[in-house]
Amino acid sequence: MTEPKMSPSAASEVGRDAAALALRGVLGPMLFAHGWNKVAGPGGLKGTAGWFESLGLHPAAVHARMAAGTEMAAGAGLVLGVANPLPAAAAVGLMAVAARTDHRGKGFFVFKGGWEYTGVVAGAAVALAMLGHGRFSLDNWLGRRSDGPAQALAAVALGGTAAAGLLKACYRPSKEDIAGAWDTGVGNAEIEASVLGDDLFDH
Repeated sequence: MTEPKMSPSAASEVGRDAAALALRGVLGPMLFAHGWNKVAGPGGLKGTAGWFESLGLHPAAVHARMAAGTEMAAGAGLVLGVANPLPAAAAVGLMAVAARTDHRGKGFFVFKGGWEYTGVVAGAAVALAMLGHGRFSLDNWLGRRSDGPAQALAAVALGGTAAAGLLKACYRPSKEDIAGAWDTGVGNAEIEASVLGDDLFDH
């Protein structure tokens, strides 16, 4: 007896669900780990605040808590697959701020402190917003699945607007910090490592 074959549309849906699950399984834990490291890493919130102070984000203690909380919330949201496109928008906003502050003037490659990492994470988050969280998600369980170009555009718009507003209101780098970032291609990397730990992979 011949087994019924899966229709092309059903196979496509399975592929989308698998892709969404894979992206969530990578981005979610990574974002949560970065947020947790800001709180419980070698330097704790005090070290994170010192790093943010060196970047020119004021008040640094507030931004340390905001960044850590947003990363953990976005990471948990992606793992659970809930409230698309808000977790993706949070990731876009976080990466936009990081690119403008910590990675400014350092070129593209991440091993030189460039924006490669932030660009990849933001792009993957936007792609996930377009895919939706898939079948294996709280969004699906709650009957609130959403996907498509509108969700991707919403992630970009919400994240970009939030980042732009935060930078305009709170980003006050010193001239020395800006010159150091452009001249050396390293900028605050050594400060970041010293206040948060030498084994840090955070951005």
